[in-house]
Amino acid sequence: MDPIFDAALVTRRRLRALRQPVAGAEFLMRRVSEDLSDRLGAVQRRFELAADLFSASALPAATVAESGKVARVARVEAHSALLNGDDGTVSPPETLPFEPASLDLAVSVLAMHEMNDLPGVLAQARRALKPDGLLLAALAGQGTLAELRESLIVAETELSGGAAPRVAPFADIRDMGGLLQRAGFALPVVDIEPVTVRYDTMFDLIRDLRGMGWTSSLVARPRKPATRALFARAAQVYAERFSDPDGRVRATFSIVWMSGWVPHASQQKPMRPGTAKHSLAEALKKVEGDQ
Repeated sequence: MDPIFDAALVTRRRLRALRQPVAGAEFLMRRVSEDLSDRLGAVQRRFELAADLFSASALPAATVAESGKVARVARVEAHSALLNGDDGTVSPPETLPFEPASLDLAVSVLAMHEMNDLPGVLAQARRALKPDGLLLAALAGQGTLAELRESLIVAETELSGGAAPRVAPFADIRDMGGLLQRAGFALPVVDIEPVTVRYDTMFDLIRDLRGMGWTSSLVARPRKPATRALFARAAQVYAERFSDPDGRVRATFSIVWMSGWVPHASQQKPMRPGTAKHSLAEALKKVEGDQ
C-alpha cells in the first residue's frame, strides 16, 4: 500500500509545534482530553497499566493518570523530545513496542488520522492488550477542515486551472466500526463529536493548525510553496462561503471516538439465532392482552 502521509514529516511538524508553541493552539487537544476524562469516568473498572499512543502531548496521559482508574501510564512517541521527560518509550511511527497481552488500557488522542496503516495499528493494539483490555481513541474524521479544503480548491482552480492536494483526507466514521472488528475487538462503539471553532480570518485558522502540528504532511503535497495570491484568494472564498453575520469564519473539526474491548468470557454476547425461549409474536400478544 502506497503511503498517504510522510511519517517523518508528521513527526517534524509535531516537533515544530512543541518547540514553537502558538498561544491557544492546544484548544482542541484540551477539549478532546476532557472528553477522554468523561469517557473513562463511565467505565466501571480499574486498569493496571495504560499506554498513550503517539498523542504528541502530555495532556492525554495526564488525563488518564488523574482519572483514578489507572495505576500506571506510559507514553509512546516517535521522538524523545515529544515525551518531554515523561515515563515512556520512543518507537518508530505506527509501531507499538509492547509484548502481547501486556496492557490493560490503550488510548490515543488526535494521532490516528495521520497514520498510513490504521488497520495494522489497531491490530497491534489488540495484540498488546490483555483479555478484557480496552482501546479508546479519538481522531479527526470526515468533514474536518472541509471549509479550508473547499476554499483552497476553488481558489487554486481559479488561478491555475487545477488543484493540488493540500488538506489531508479524513476517515469516514462508517468505516471505523468495521476496522475495529477486523482487528479483533469486541463490543465496538463509534461516535462523532463535531466541534465548530470561529476565527477572524482563514489565516488565524492556519496559525492554529501550524501550532497543532497539523499542516500538510501528505506524500503527494506540492513541493513548491503556495503563492500569496493563492492564500489571499482562498481567504476571500472562505469569508464569502463560511462566515457568520459578524464576519467571523467557521472551521469544523469532526472528532471520531472509537472504543473496543479485547474478547473475554465475562463480556456480554448476543444470543445465537433460534435460541430464544419466546417469540416476538408471543410477547406482542401478551402486551395486547394486558391493555
